[in-house]
Amino acid sequence: MNYKSLKGLQDILPPDISHWHHIESTAQDVFRRYGFREIRLPVMESTDVFVRSIGESSDIVEKEMYTFEDKGGRSVTLRPEGTASFVRAYVEHHLYNNPSPQKFYYMGPMFRYERPQAFRYRQFYQIGAEAMGVEEPELDAEIISMLSVILQGIGLEGLNFEITSIGCPRCRPGYRNALREFLEVRITRFCSDCQRRYDINPLRILDCKVPSCIESRAGAPPVLDYLCTGCEEHFGRVIKALKLLHIPHTINPGLVRGLDYYTKTAFEVTSESLGSQKAVAAGGRYDSMVKEFGGPPTPGIGFAMGMERIVPLMKHSVAASGAPDLFFCPLGSDALEKALLLTEQLRAGGLWVEMNHDISSLRSQMRKANRMGARNVIVLGADELSRNEVVVKNMMAKEERSARLDRESLLRALGAER
Repeated sequence: MNYKSLKGLQDILPPDISHWHHIESTAQDVFRRYGFREIRLPVMESTDVFVRSIGESSDIVEKEMYTFEDKGGRSVTLRPEGTASFVRAYVEHHLYNNPSPQKFYYMGPMFRYERPQAFRYRQFYQIGAEAMGVEEPELDAEIISMLSVILQGIGLEGLNFEITSIGCPRCRPGYRNALREFLEVRITRFCSDCQRRYDINPLRILDCKVPSCIESRAGAPPVLDYLCTGCEEHFGRVIKALKLLHIPHTINPGLVRGLDYYTKTAFEVTSESLGSQKAVAAGGRYDSMVKEFGGPPTPGIGFAMGMERIVPLMKHSVAASGAPDLFFCPLGSDALEKALLLTEQLRAGGLWVEMNHDISSLRSQMRKANRMGARNVIVLGADELSRNEVVVKNMMAKEERSARLDRESLLRALGAER
């Protein structure tokens, strides 16, 4: 029998999980400061939720969704992204009745059936944020600024912030016609999927990853040249606000988001260190989506960042915190009992403390402490119990200090080491 994980799935093990904890805790702290509250969404939705919002002609809907029929005969899908699920919850629970802006974040797994490759899995993890009820472009800049603060707090450097506007329902038809005219004489050079999309939604051709299609669409008209007055003004104010907030950025007219619900501002954060899969985070506006789900017209903007893309970058700049603060080596049954009591007391004081649970030789216990990478070691035997004092051995600095055998004394001795 095969008891290995399925293709495209991964186990996240210590010490790597400490990087994930660092990302999550950093993001949660920044979200709190910006007034975002957590929302937890189901990993499975009615298939219509994603088909309606993402778009029938998208690669996600056509090729990548994990869709199946449940025992009740309903078509259900493991969520391939978070925004559609969030908007479904936003409308279902009438959250639009609360004062704006309303700001939420979520964390969790997403699922797409695509070819596994570097930093791309069939079950992958995202942290997403959504802000609702404000159409002013300054919010767009604030959201991008918040994302920048999170990524800097994680310890990432050398990132590229790319931004564009993809217009709105008023100006997009004109751009669609111009794009179709450009593609018409070249359409036979494109893959079969793109040839089909030419009639359904030619904008999808700009998102195709087939190398021959990328080459064939070179020179396509940029959407920024076709913005209506409202979208042009909105985009100008976003750029002005980004400059005011000192957020380095590049205007990329060729930036295309692979989801139908985006309007106006779209952005992407990339790193050249990731090769072809260089996107670290991405997002944009979706001002029509709430109405499409049956709610009142409500503007919205959000982003998602990929955990699997971030971890490889932070490994070069952030050390994993995967070692105990203290390891007790008890020698004898009385020392074992005392070590057990002190271990619990020090853990209550916020330390990561381990101990040897059997009475083995000091040499074997020290080997175990070294294998765990313990920062400090305390040998506790009959002499130490009689003196009510121990020596705290700092294994990193190769230093020693004495401490009384009580919680507060040990915390003081160890606190200076942390």
